[in-house]
Amino acid sequence: MVGLRMVPDSWRRWDVTVRDLPLALLLALASVVPALQNHGTQLGDLPGRPFDALTVVVLALECLPLAVRRRWPALCLALVSVGFAIDQLRGYHTVAGSALAIALLSAGAHLERRRRTTMVLASAAYVALAVALDRHGSTEGVTGFVTFYLAAALAWGIGAWLRQSRAVEAERRRDVALTARAAERTRIASELHDIVTHHVTAMVVQAEAARYLTAAPERLDTALTAITDTGRRAITDLRHLLDLLNPDHSIDPRTPSVGELHALVEQTRQAGQPVEFTEEGSPAGTTGGAEVAAYRVVQEALTNALKYAHGSRTTVHVHHGERETTVEVSTEGSGSYAGAPGGSGRGLAGLSERVGVLGGEFSAGRRADGGFVVQARIPTGSPS
Repeated sequence: MVGLRMVPDSWRRWDVTVRDLPLALLLALASVVPALQNHGTQLGDLPGRPFDALTVVVLALECLPLAVRRRWPALCLALVSVGFAIDQLRGYHTVAGSALAIALLSAGAHLERRRRTTMVLASAAYVALAVALDRHGSTEGVTGFVTFYLAAALAWGIGAWLRQSRAVEAERRRDVALTARAAERTRIASELHDIVTHHVTAMVVQAEAARYLTAAPERLDTALTAITDTGRRAITDLRHLLDLLNPDHSIDPRTPSVGELHALVEQTRQAGQPVEFTEEGSPAGTTGGAEVAAYRVVQEALTNALKYAHGSRTTVHVHHGERETTVEVSTEGSGSYAGAPGGSGRGLAGLSERVGVLGGEFSAGRRADGGFVVQARIPTGSPS
């Protein structure tokens, strides 16, 4: 069964000429079957003639070029047309005459350049053939010749429609790929912003605090250790993020989870920010993107607290429900959250988009007492 399933894939790996050759050979063999002689296409109603040595040449011209109908469609159409003209003028009326319709359809579908020139030359050649048949005593009449021409034009038109359909589908796939690439680029940029902003902010705050601890070696050593740990974590997170950009990575890139919030809070405390952390419930077995979104909400809120309200009391509360996870991070103090140096506002805007994609709600703003609060409600189980 597995072997049979592999046949189509193996067949598609062959060169297109090899794949088109069986049709050419089948049509040639059908033309020499005695029961089918003089039962092919008859244009001009000339008397039939028995097969002779020239018939072999005619069959070769009409059938064999079909093997290159997709690689060289113009050459295929020219050779088949010559063979068809001789076929009708000599009165062989072979089954191979139907190759003209296949060649026309293939030219309409696969010819890329000089399509109009090919149509004009083919039409002129057909007019010349009609005149020659009429001089040989054809009883077809103008109506018959015009009808045959329209049928040939229909074959070309069907091929042109197939070509246009392929082009539209290819364009649609390109648009989908560009959209997906842009979305992935935006997502990676958001992840990069979250990682770099949080870790670098923590390192800057810790380094600033270390300048005033030269008289307390023990505290200075603790501060420098915290800076080192933060830098190592930043490198690890960036390495995992860069795995997303590596097309040859064989493992799933690491994504943060709610379970790592304890480490995140502890890192912020080491930077000198008093943080109270409470967590209720436990994450559901399947949270989709909610777990990552919750982590990013807390990370961005703590980063802003370090930037704009360093040293102010910060409270983090995470609640895991059956259908949603809620996050609330509030910071006391009167720090300038909007106009502080280095703030671009992209972090909160990115969080709002991330939570919105999951069908949740996000808000961030000042409290009446001058503090700042970030709140998010994130439905769990979303596959986004």
